[in-house]
Amino acid sequence: MKVILRQDFETLGKIGDVVDVKDGYARNYLIPRNIVFRATPNNLNALEEEKKQHVRQEQKQLKEADKLRTEIEKVSLTITMKVGEDDKLFGSVTSQMIADALKEKNFTIDKRSIELDEPIKTLGIFEIPVKIHSDVAAKIKVWVVRE
Repeated sequence: MKVILRQDFETLGKIGDVVDVKDGYARNYLIPRNIVFRATPNNLNALEEEKKQHVRQEQKQLKEADKLRTEIEKVSLTITMKVGEDDKLFGSVTSQMIADALKEKNFTIDKRSIELDEPIKTLGIFEIPVKIHSDVAAKIKVWVVRE
């Protein structure tokens, strides 16, 4: 039986793939769990339309992410921290602190999108990568200065 995948399925393929499976497997397992639907001409046409809409939506999101990237890269953040001997920070600058500083500049970025390998523990200027979209990343300049 030919079926169309409604979601990614490890052993069969990705969303929208038309695959051939055994009749019993499709009727008893895949169809009742809404993993697939039958590959009828109407369903194939609906799938093609969904793919077109998905591509349009993806292009729109990519343009918005690229626009946001250019705006974010113009911004530089200054984070003031208390400093001890040898210019070592009390505490460290975390991705949450960077996200809060971006929020003050009217950019809503999730802290998980900020790709800090490890927290910043020294004074200086750092370029921090921020993942805006799966294909778009920006670099933000962060100045860590003494209080």
